Amino acid sequence: MKLSGEALAGDKGSGINPPVIKTVAEELKEVHDMGVQIAIVCGGGNMWRGETGEQMGMERVQADYIGMLATVMNALALQDSLETLGVPTRVQTAIEMRQIAEPYIRRKAVRHLEKNRIVIFAAGTGSPYFSTDTTAALRAAEINADAILMAKNGVDGIYSADPNKDTSAVKYEKLTHMDIIDKGLNVMDTTASSLSMENNIPLVVFNLNQPGNIKKVVEGQNIGTTVRGK
Repeated sequence: MKLSGEALAGDKGSGINPPVIKTVAEELKEVHDMGVQIAIVCGGGNMWRGETGEQMGMERVQADYIGMLATVMNALALQDSLETLGVPTRVQTAIEMRQIAEPYIRRKAVRHLEKNRIVIFAAGTGSPYFSTDTTAALRAAEINADAILMAKNGVDGIYSADPNKDTSAVKYEKLTHMDIIDKGLNVMDTTASSLSMENNIPLVVFNLNQPGNIKKVVEGQNIGTTVRGK
């Protein structure tokens, strides 16, 4: 699951919103109790955005590294909420910080999943110029995930335009990864879409703010927008 930083901020818009994280953790526990293996990639937009750094005149690489550290903060907060509920959780970071998390090792991540632990991938890919969307597609391919669930803050799928700004925006029920690239839809960056397409990984975009939606997506209910194939 790709969990955006904005989704963790909730109505606050920025920072970590404890009640929101608790609610997300409770929904993840419900799915975990069904025997589903769960891996999560955290975004960091609630803490820092690369565009902010660029506006300050900051070098892009430096700004991206700050964003990676923001994702680690979100991952640790989510881990704490999950473990408070009794769900075994491991955080793996693409940038080594052994005092607080494991370094990312693919085989170890897969073993954690086999032992019914939730794994949270933090610090993006560990390299600048790559988004956490790309991280989600990359990690999903590496661990042979069945699907990528993209949890959005208040948006219930993919639209032809931003539904918050354009009342004529049309919601798509089904798309292909190539549709997203060709139409220039603002869902995930083209690198992430290409990775998902090449590895034939389905994508479901849904509204995280609707209680029970994570379970509904996992059960295969038709909510949000489903993206498959080429």
